[in-house]
Amino acid sequence: MAEINRGEIHQYLTFCLAEEEYAISVANIKEVLGVPKITRVPKMPPFMRGIINLRGSVVPVLDLRKKFGLGETELTSQTGIIVTEIEAEREDGVPFLLTVGVFSDEVKKVITIEPAAIEPPPKIGIAIDTAFIRGMGRVEGEFVIILDINRVLTGTELEVLSEGQGALDAGAGSDTEAAEAVGEASVSADARG
Repeated sequence: MAEINRGEIHQYLTFCLAEEEYAISVANIKEVLGVPKITRVPKMPPFMRGIINLRGSVVPVLDLRKKFGLGETELTSQTGIIVTEIEAEREDGVPFLLTVGVFSDEVKKVITIEPAAIEPPPKIGIAIDTAFIRGMGRVEGEFVIILDINRVLTGTELEVLSEGQGALDAGAGSDTEAAEAVGEASVSADARG
């Protein structure tokens, strides 16, 4: 099977956060879900709402509203979880994909945005990091904020999540064991600095 070059895909899934429209490349999306039971995990960053069981796999769920300083996502009938694959790298330099769910206030639709219709991210100033914004897509006279999902989390945050998933994949069976394993990975990452 031919390998997909994620950079050549111009289709994006649009969704709402705090009344703004965002988009993520469909190349990074595994699926979209309603909100199942979420198990809260102790000692995780405030924007991590917990974990879900996705067909036997443990998937951390992030609240992008909280991560972006927009308040907490309120769970309604419109709330969805977009299951994404984030490109990460192990300490030994080996790349891997980390599966992470992100809340959306409402999932909209898949659209095509050609590169010519994407403006660079705004230069807001040195104090504000906009590296996670791939660009501003022009769609029907409006802007859509295109996220680079691979840059939303910092290296330390990715490390905590990947360690937690590794511990869970090694044999944690229940949601309680899963929460404990992710919490232990968070504590060990906090101790390192």
